[in-house]
Amino acid sequence: MSKETLLPKLAAHVLQHGLGGASLRPLAKAAETSDRMLLYHFGNKEALIRELLAYIAEVYSTALDMALGDSRPKTRKECFERVLAQGRQPAMQPFMVLWWEIVAGSARGLPGYGEAAGEMITKQLEWLQSQMPADDPDPEGGARYLLTLLEGTLMLGTVGHKQTALEGLLASSLASSLAGEPKGD
Repeated sequence: MSKETLLPKLAAHVLQHGLGGASLRPLAKAAETSDRMLLYHFGNKEALIRELLAYIAEVYSTALDMALGDSRPKTRKECFERVLAQGRQPAMQPFMVLWWEIVAGSARGLPGYGEAAGEMITKQLEWLQSQMPADDPDPEGGARYLLTLLEGTLMLGTVGHKQTALEGLLASSLASSLAGEPKGD
């Protein structure tokens, strides 16, 4: 047994049950090992959770890559729409639920949550920047802008305000003002 064989089992457990029950015994049971072996491989619970969340973030990014394919979007609007559509897919919902749990833990000041959230946002920004149109005048700024729109839109949808998000996007003239795109795109 190695970290590489443990992480997928641990990830499946956390995606199904959340981090609230991520004590060593339930995690060990889910990974079909002992809590001692988890500590042997990861050192301590904090390191285990940090590596587990990094692994889950990679799985999420890989799923987005596969869903979006090889062709880069031609506009920021297209990028936004493609990522949003994928984020709303049923298969992505366990990732979204876990993300909001991490955000809530960060807001509560729970140890490790803020750091994990920061690392995950950094990775998402890097990934989004790689998805920006090839001719984007400011891919880094565009990635930040789209991440802000995506997080807000997905959060509002999660709490039953998908229509609020839609109306807000329309009111902001999203179709013609995705920061840096000429009107009419």
